[in-house]
Formats: sequence, C-alpha cells, structure tokens
Amino acid sequence: MSVDTLTVTEDEDGMRLDRWFKRRHPDLTLGHLNKIVRTGQVRVDGARVKTSTRVAPGQTVRVPPLKASEFPGPVTRRAVASEEDLRAIREMVLFEDRDVMVLNKPYGLAVQGGSGTTHHIDGMLASFASENGDRPLLVHRLDRDTSGVLLVAKTRKMASDLGEVFRSRQARKHYWALVQGVPKPAQGRISLFLAKGEGMGNDRAERPRGGQSAAGRAAMERMRVAKHGDPDAQHSVTLFATVDRVLPRLAWLSMKPITGRTHQLRAHAEAIGHPIVGDPKYFVAPPGGAKQLDPSRAVPSEVENKLHLLARRLVLPHPRGGTLDVTAPLPPHMQKTWDLFAFDAKQFDPIENAPED
Repeated sequence: MSVDTLTVTEDEDGMRLDRWFKRRHPDLTLGHLNKIVRTGQVRVDGARVKTSTRVAPGQTVRVPPLKASEFPGPVTRRAVASEEDLRAIREMVLFEDRDVMVLNKPYGLAVQGGSGTTHHIDGMLASFASENGDRPLLVHRLDRDTSGVLLVAKTRKMASDLGEVFRSRQARKHYWALVQGVPKPAQGRISLFLAKGEGMGNDRAERPRGGQSAAGRAAMERMRVAKHGDPDAQHSVTLFATVDRVLPRLAWLSMKPITGRTHQLRAHAEAIGHPIVGDPKYFVAPPGGAKQLDPSRAVPSEVENKLHLLARRLVLPHPRGGTLDVTAPLPPHMQKTWDLFAFDAKQFDPIENAPED
C-alpha cells in the first residue's frame, strides 16, 4: 500500500478533518486517526494538522497507508448497498433533481435510528453512498407515524444550504390532520410554551429497575404545556383551519406550524381539546391526567387506529433558484377515512390564506 494524496471537494468545505476521514475511510477508528495525525503522517497542503482542523475545497490531504490489521479496534465495513432499500426509496420519490429528493414517507417507518430501531430511512439512504462516502442526507425529520413530505439533500453542501432555509423559517409546511371534535372557532392560532414531559430524556439513573410499563414510556416521550421561564420551555406557534367536519365527532384540520418543536402539532391539538385521531401519546388522557374525552365524540370503529397526520405540502426557495413546491397524497389509512366521510382532498384548503407568521 502507498501514500494517497486526496483533494478536498466543494461538498466537504468546512468539514473537520476527523469527519472528513470518517467519510472517506469509514473503517478507520478514531484512536488510529489520532495516532497518525499526532505523528505527522497526515498533512494538509504539506502542513501538520489536528483532527479538529477544518478543510477547504482544493486542499490536498496526505493519507498514509491504512491497513485494517493496524487498526487498534474492531473494523466495521461500510454497508453493502441493499437493492431492496434502493428500490423502496425510489418508490417513495415525489420529486427529484440533481440536488434533492423529496420522499413520501409512509406511516410507521422511522426517519432515524434509536433505541430498538434498526430499520429507518436514514439507514436506507446509506445504500446510495458512493465509493468516497458521499450519500444523501436528511434535511428535516418526521415522527415515525407521521406520513408525507420528507426532504433529502444529495450532497453535504446542499444539506447545509437547505438547513439554513429551515432555520430562517423560509420553508412553509402544511399538514393535514383528523381530530376528535370540531374546534371553535374554525380557524385560529395556537401559541404555547412546550417542554419535555416529566422524566423525559436519557437519564437512566432515574428509571426504575426492571424497566418501565408502556404507559410510563409513553408519559416520558410526551411534551407538556409549560409556562414561560420553566426549564426547557420553548415557545411554539401553529396556525390551523377547519377544512371539513363530521358533527360533533370529527374535523379535518389543515395546520401550519410556524415553529418546529418536538411533537408540536400533536401536543397543540391535544391542548385545545381536539387530539389527533390515532395518536398513541396524545389522543388518550395520560395516567393521572385530565379526564377522558366526551364519549359523544367517540371515533367510529371504521376509522383505523393509526395516527391521522400527514405532512401534506412543503414549499421553500431552492438554493439553486426557483421554488420547490411538493405535495404528498393521503396515506392509505387516511384515504380510507376521507372516503368514509366523503371528504374531498381537492377542495380549497383555507390554510392557504393564513399569514406567514
């Protein structure tokens, strides 16, 4: 094996050297990288560097011979592309150009991994990785049981540019939901402070031995309405409009989040007394919480017990110019409900007239 001299690409601009190596050489452990950097075997434009050094396009990186047998820890090979994952992602595509893919995320598929979650969109996107480690990157997130529009960038630079679009609130997101009861007034603005529910987090020291019940886990994962100044409290704003209704039981809401907090739409819907149908965390009263909802508003048995929340539309400026405007169809379980109540998905959506903030 010989010394390699690799050139930093435009898409790697500003990347830390350790992350650059992780991208180019996923087999390399951090311990071995620290060693070869510390001993001067790695150079950028001929100069000694640290693992925290940030690289720039056009710079050359000297990479010494990297033998798997020399790695001080276990070697993990980059996953072989899965034809099944490639095909599944392709079937989700609503729009694609050289910079982005917009996916129609199905109900029940996680966007990222977590405790006990091994199958997710982020992992499936790894099947698109090139030999130098380039791969599509998630730009935003959806809850596992939320369906609809999910934006993916094809390069790190595009992911960064789109991330700035979201941070600057230039992206307009529209959601459809089926909620219990009919809100009064039919249109409005929900402005609340939200914080993590009691015990929510990763502090295992606070968890009882032997694990938790399902109810306990659900309580930990909920967001709660908080007061300004409470620890971790974040301001959240959602605009909503009633599109259609089935008196007195159900309403089809169009919702426009102005902020992007965890579970924001789900927590807001519950807070105004109209939880989203099929929501396992917010549709039922939590243990020791508020009384159960009015039985006269019971959901018909024909409605599937799945979260009725769709990321319907995403509109934002494309970093290369123009506007990206993509709409997702109703997922199968919501389409059945819309058919059951003769809701017309093509009718005018009043959220279109809502203000931008």
